Amino acid sequence: MTLRQLVFFGRSMDEDRLVKSANYVRTELPVRIAHRLRDLQKLPYIVVTQEGVAKVYELYWSAFEKFRKYPPITNLKENEAFCQFLTTLLDEHATVIPSLSLGMSLSSPYLAPDDLDSFMRRMLVSRISRRVLAHHHIALSESYAGKHKPWESSEPNVGIITTGLNVKASIEKCASLLKHQSLELANAERTQAPVEVIVEGDDMKFSYIRAHLEYIVFELLKNSIRATRAKQVDSEPLPPIRATIAAGDNAVGIRISDQGGGLLALQNQVHHPSDLFSFSHKRNSARMEHSRLGSLRTASSHGIWATVHEQVESWNRPPDPEKEAGVGKHARMGIGLPMSNIFATYFGGSLELVSLDGYGTDAYVRLPKLGTNLEAVNF
Repeated sequence: MTLRQLVFFGRSMDEDRLVKSANYVRTELPVRIAHRLRDLQKLPYIVVTQEGVAKVYELYWSAFEKFRKYPPITNLKENEAFCQFLTTLLDEHATVIPSLSLGMSLSSPYLAPDDLDSFMRRMLVSRISRRVLAHHHIALSESYAGKHKPWESSEPNVGIITTGLNVKASIEKCASLLKHQSLELANAERTQAPVEVIVEGDDMKFSYIRAHLEYIVFELLKNSIRATRAKQVDSEPLPPIRATIAAGDNAVGIRISDQGGGLLALQNQVHHPSDLFSFSHKRNSARMEHSRLGSLRTASSHGIWATVHEQVESWNRPPDPEKEAGVGKHARMGIGLPMSNIFATYFGGSLELVSLDGYGTDAYVRLPKLGTNLEAVNF
């Protein structure tokens, strides 16, 4: 699928097209799940038995069986029931990311880094693709029924796709959400001055999935703010982070530059900035840290959706001592950058980190502008 196909099909919706959409989702999702079941079945036995992996396999097998037995949709009432069925499955699979990340971190000693990262990429890209299809159909159904749409804004939408996504506004939104968060730095108090984010460059709009763009920007800004506060703890005011937008003929570029000292402090964990996207402890030794494994275990009990809204909600929610024992309010699981890379490359974009050790880091995001790129799903 391409973004353009999803927009064109959803732009003029009627009952017949909605039923066609439902049946496409009903028959396509089990195919994509089946390929991932095959990947899981090919794993070495010692990997399949690791904590979290078997749980994911059971979830996928159960979902495949439910889809396989689901009858064809023929009218709006049946479509409404199908949307409820999709919503329930989406909620059930909220534990997939932390469970799979935990299991593969523990499996890292038994898999070559290339094999582990290739497996995780296929699993996560496929997961994103299935959720896009499911959420898009649910959004189209709710829009057609005239129900309230929580994603609705002043910008035009077709399903979950914002057809006039204002890049500058999205960056400013993420910066505003992060401005007064302490992010639990050991050497930075909540009373420390906030890090300003200066947005410059082209003021442009394009068609994209807002949740994907904002997750990428949010994670990159969060890391830049954390690094700046740690490096510039005695500075007043703190040096700003600069977000630059550039619109090319075929792609939208975003550069996020900070003065957080670069990746020099991580040289004992990674050899190259791209290793921060890896799930292998041989490329990123932080994967086996007890604090990260503990955070993943905690998250696998209640699940994560990899959205900005979810993180902000968790910060504003009173802590649950039973669920979060020994885990900080902003516990670091090591998922943000790998997931940002997956989101960026899902429709043929890219994410690159460039470190100027001792000074700062530049993150370069490139997202396709025309909506003609196919999903990066490997069957």
